[in-house]
Amino acid sequence: MPHRICIILGTRPEAIKLAPVIQRFRANPAFDTQVVLTGQHREMVDQVMQLFHLTANRDLAIMQPQQSLTDITCLSLRGLEALFAELNPQMVLVQGDTTTAFAAALAAFYQKIPVGHVEAGLRTDNLFNPFPEEANRRLISQIAQLNFAPTELAVQHLQQSGVTGEIHKTGNTVIDALLTVAARHPDCPVPNLNWDHYRVLLATVHRRENWGAPLQDIAQGFLAVLDKFPDTALLLPLHRNPTVREPLTALLGEHPRVYLTEPLDYAELVGAIQRCYLLLTDSGGIQEEAPSLGKPVLVLRETTERPEAVTAGTARLIGTRPDDILAAAASLLGSADAYSAMANAVNPFGDGRAAERIEAIVQDYFRRTTVA
Repeated sequence: MPHRICIILGTRPEAIKLAPVIQRFRANPAFDTQVVLTGQHREMVDQVMQLFHLTANRDLAIMQPQQSLTDITCLSLRGLEALFAELNPQMVLVQGDTTTAFAAALAAFYQKIPVGHVEAGLRTDNLFNPFPEEANRRLISQIAQLNFAPTELAVQHLQQSGVTGEIHKTGNTVIDALLTVAARHPDCPVPNLNWDHYRVLLATVHRRENWGAPLQDIAQGFLAVLDKFPDTALLLPLHRNPTVREPLTALLGEHPRVYLTEPLDYAELVGAIQRCYLLLTDSGGIQEEAPSLGKPVLVLRETTERPEAVTAGTARLIGTRPDDILAAAASLLGSADAYSAMANAVNPFGDGRAAERIEAIVQDYFRRTTVA
């Protein structure tokens, strides 16, 4: 009998990073793979599922307007409690550090179902930055039987945390997903934006710790860069959350070289990364993805759980102060040597075979633990 695996996801980053894992497990007759959506995000997850030709077996549909972390956690726990009792999975796989991932791991733990944690071991050592992700990933690590660490540093973090589960270095599945989509050379049409006329700065901003005053500072930093370098344009896909969208629109919406769009689907995002000059972002995934496409990343955060990128020279942690944003962008826009050094640094996050390794590790786990 095949081993039943439940793969749980709720947000677009989870869908992207789990897509190669789902594809591997569904192609393997040793597994009965059940994909479960919590509904923490809606349209953005649907786009990714379509892009990778994936369907979900179940959808908890928990999404509510202005939902809180408590809403997401409680609704996910309740829904997954009933679902796990019905499906009786032999393992639950979660990804990263979202509230969906934490709730799914906890729901599995409560029913003594083994948990596999994809992208385990990321740390900032600041429990409230990023919030709630730093706590989520630490808590998941403590109840996972299999920890799939993307890098050697992540392995070390897990060892130092005293986790009881196994630790395996696999690389990051986001590179698997990225390389698959990038090979198609997807388009990214943006009305009135001439990619050949400008050095396009691609920006993404959404993290909770940047809401409020930091978001205002980031927007002022963007305007300073545009003012200093008239050959640049800013492409900024807006997050759907009005707490992010409204102040950015108010501050940047009237600038003639700012292109505010709806969220890009993943293929369009990959196409934009391929075409842009550099990235300014508070996204974790982009810190991993952009270096594989030779694009420097300036990280709009005070901390990062991906210091490997900084050490490797593919990313630079610059914070949110306008003067710091201008100085960091100017160093790359004004110096071909500085730009080349970042663009040609080696991506430390993997070779595109992480999902293959995870599949093999899970298969071996069942060979070792299943009683004949």
